Amino acid sequence: MGQGIAIIGDGAMATVSALMLSHQATGGVKMWSAFEEHVREMTAVGENRRFLPGFPLPARFFVSTDAGEVVRGADFIIIAVPSQYLRDVLGRISAALAADVPLVSVVKGIENETLMRPSEIIADCLGPRAVCVLSGPCLAVELAKGLPATAVAAASDEALARRVQELYTTPRFRVYTNTDVVGVELGGALKNIIAIAAGICDGLGMGDNSKAALLTRGLVEITRLGVAMGARAETFMGLAGIGDLVTTCASPLSRNHRVGEAVGEGGKPADVLAAMEQVAEGVPTTKSALALARRHGVEMPITEQVAHVLFDNKDPREAVRDLMARKLKAEDMD
Repeated sequence: MGQGIAIIGDGAMATVSALMLSHQATGGVKMWSAFEEHVREMTAVGENRRFLPGFPLPARFFVSTDAGEVVRGADFIIIAVPSQYLRDVLGRISAALAADVPLVSVVKGIENETLMRPSEIIADCLGPRAVCVLSGPCLAVELAKGLPATAVAAASDEALARRVQELYTTPRFRVYTNTDVVGVELGGALKNIIAIAAGICDGLGMGDNSKAALLTRGLVEITRLGVAMGARAETFMGLAGIGDLVTTCASPLSRNHRVGEAVGEGGKPADVLAAMEQVAEGVPTTKSALALARRHGVEMPITEQVAHVLFDNKDPREAVRDLMARKLKAEDMD
């Protein structure tokens, strides 16, 4: 059955969603971009050379800065913008979004000012409506190449999660369902902080033993905060938790890992970020995670040290020493 698909955003995940969903959209895929110059470029060259170069856009593809034109006739609206810009974007296009059309959020992050998750920002801006979160180990380049991958569709309404599951599933992309929206969103956001730490380890040449320990204890931190915020612990053992964590911490395609690696090699965080065209969500999310940890009385030592390195000019080697010198304790997984 054909679907009308509208995508809000023009980055890598927005573009790969257009590629993946084109088979479902009998009338073509429509994309909204905030930038007229980018619209003209994509229309002229037939690919997104800024954020996902080398992959031709679908034959029936339309991109515009006119949100009303993009969402007209849509059965699903995919939200694919960086979390720190989400509120502004929704404010700009809210009048065009019909209240009865489900939203699918592929946004990963936590807003700095409000400490809201993407689905909470959507509700705050648009009011109550059907929202499903899609998350997991989904590197855009690998998805665009058609390499096998999996994700989880999370919604409080199981029927909506199943609809999104059916929408995205292909012979190369398997989607599971979940009702733990809090856990799925937090897993997708917090793993980026640990990926920065893993990149720092690699930049310092610390080896695989240290990175294995970092991922393991990082997962403990993520789970600890998630449970305190109402998520289910088992969610973090799944695709949106350990699955996404492993991919983001290990892959050279991960922006957050690349940021950490450059810092570990001696780069100044501000200079490293200034040289990137795409957003490394883990950087702003680090501030939000620490604020949430304090609010809920949760200990997150790795996140704390990442914050010191990113925002307080702490030497990465000193941050590692401070982590290793913490008071000895029993291994706990909660």
